[in-house]
Amino acid sequence: MAEATETLEKQKKQSEPLFGKKNRRLISDPLNDNNPITVQVLGICSALAITVKMYPALVMSLSVLFVMGAGNVIVSLMRNLIPNRIRIIVQLVVVASLVILVDQVLKAFVYDVSKELSVFVGLIITNCIIMGRFEAFALTNKPWKSFLDGVGNAFGYAWILLAVAFFRELLGSGTVFGLQIIPDSWYLDAGGFYSDNGLMLLPPMALITVGVIIWVQRAKNSKLIEED
Repeated sequence: MAEATETLEKQKKQSEPLFGKKNRRLISDPLNDNNPITVQVLGICSALAITVKMYPALVMSLSVLFVMGAGNVIVSLMRNLIPNRIRIIVQLVVVASLVILVDQVLKAFVYDVSKELSVFVGLIITNCIIMGRFEAFALTNKPWKSFLDGVGNAFGYAWILLAVAFFRELLGSGTVFGLQIIPDSWYLDAGGFYSDNGLMLLPPMALITVGVIIWVQRAKNSKLIEED
């Protein structure tokens, strides 16, 4: 009976659909309940530094998406070959190789954005979100689940980054992706009532914007409120 039960359990695991309920949660949880920035409070530096405009924030988000998705799969494929003592070194080599690839692609195809992102592309190597997912998930799970986990956490990181950049660029410059949104007729020098808020372009306002997002998120989801 015990052997039959184990066989059934193995069959269930093997027959689990690619986008079953558990696999879908790997993507959906980081968007809200387990968001890497607003819940785990990781990867804050880039949220403060490169969110003055939407375009650099989008490029950074896509870069992290590639590094996390590919990195999780690579680490997962090697999980049974990596000696425990050197696992952190191996993870760093994986993420560093992927970041170098991303950096070279950016310099080749979007050089201006690459210059604007500057050292922050290289700092993806030390992003706590990426190393955390390698260590906590990819080392103990199969490639497909690891890929979904990487993509989910990258999306969770990306929507916060883009949300912060949207409000900072709109209120600070009156544009979104460089396109003027607020009409010229609204501005004070044209007899209107509006003036761009220069404070939104400063790093402290990025922190305040993230704080507001955290407050709204917890107001809507009581599960995220920590008990005293």
